[in-house]
Amino acid sequence: MVAEVMTTTSPMPTTSAWPIPTLADVYAARHVVGRYLEPTPLLRPEALGDALGCDLYLKCENLQPVGAFKVRGGLNLISQLSAAERERGVVAASTGNHGQSIAYAARTFGVRATIFVPLGANPGKIAAMGRMGAEVVEAGHDFAASCEAAEAHAAERGAHFIHSANEPRLIAGVATSTLEVMERIPHVDTLIVPVGGGSGLSGAAIVAKAISPRVRVIGVQAEGARAVHDAYRRRELVSHDRMATFADGLATRVTFELPSRIIWDLVDDIVLVSEGEMRRAIATLLARTGMVAEGAGAAGLAAAHRLRSDLRGETVAVTVSGGNLMPETLREILAGDAAW
Repeated sequence: MVAEVMTTTSPMPTTSAWPIPTLADVYAARHVVGRYLEPTPLLRPEALGDALGCDLYLKCENLQPVGAFKVRGGLNLISQLSAAERERGVVAASTGNHGQSIAYAARTFGVRATIFVPLGANPGKIAAMGRMGAEVVEAGHDFAASCEAAEAHAAERGAHFIHSANEPRLIAGVATSTLEVMERIPHVDTLIVPVGGGSGLSGAAIVAKAISPRVRVIGVQAEGARAVHDAYRRRELVSHDRMATFADGLATRVTFELPSRIIWDLVDDIVLVSEGEMRRAIATLLARTGMVAEGAGAAGLAAAHRLRSDLRGETVAVTVSGGNLMPETLREILAGDAAW
């Protein structure tokens, strides 16, 4: 499949329009996030750790109010908008979790939100955005096309466009999850973080490397949606002509400048996992911990299983980034994919 994907690349610009967030920015974000969200659990499932041969911790961002880590970034960003920006409203594009984050934060601060989603997006996530008061517009065959439509709409209406990755305040906000991990287990050897657009992985790397440079930070992508992985290897921004994965939180075919700058500088490796590996990780999480994770949320555990010989004896923290899995998808997985 990879050999058939058409790719365009472009060099990184010599200057960036976005400042790279610092650890101080993350601590500042926690003052905001902490007013609205409790820290998520950091579980230590011994049976699962024994199966992998490591001291395993799971950071349960699937238990956030919107079922995903991104809500941290939405709250931090919208809290910093000016009165005029709030009055004009906000626009975002999303495969689901970023949109839920912005819808939740917009409702919290009394801001009008319009979220563009690709045609055929996760209906559960679309319904959740609507329940939180956002206007949802289906446009474009994938996230990149939806993003173009959202940007055009925001420019036409004079609204504030919130990019899902090229936004320092989002990255600082979502990085508060890793801050909670590092404060609880500062001796951690390896962090494994799913990556779609890159905000979560870049934020995790900023925090982990600032607190303990020895920590190894590993990103994980789907084999069928590997743009960040390929850009990391080439050190060039990448745009594939297509991608395919059931894990909508990982379903991006292009890379973005700000998180790429951070990832290339701070992340130790990015690995790929198959659709089957993610599905088995979903089944395993449910069987061994009772937790439901979506494809992206289970990708970190899938990577830990693939890397288990390399992780043996280590203290490992895996981000379970989201739990918004449609019931019919879960039933299909449990009917056909055995836990390990």
